[in-house]
Amino acid sequence: MQRLQMHSSPRCGARTRSAIPCKSPAMPNGRCRLHGGKSPGAPKGNSNAFKHGRYSAESVAERRYFRELLAEIKEVIEVVG
Repeated sequence: MQRLQMHSSPRCGARTRSAIPCKSPAMPNGRCRLHGGKSPGAPKGNSNAFKHGRYSAESVAERRYFRELLAEIKEVIEVVG
């Protein structure tokens, strides 16, 4: 009986809870689609990562500045009022 190429491909290597090795075929990263995920993550320099700029360094610094300014104004109002 001839063995198919898919049967001789490298296996995942992850262990189940019963300590049996996973029998699924491995992807290029060495794990199967269940144990290693389909994607290694976003590519470097991904232009789609910044859609609105809400968490950019400038936006965070600006919000921090206004929060401190508002706290100072509240203190002045409490002293005067």
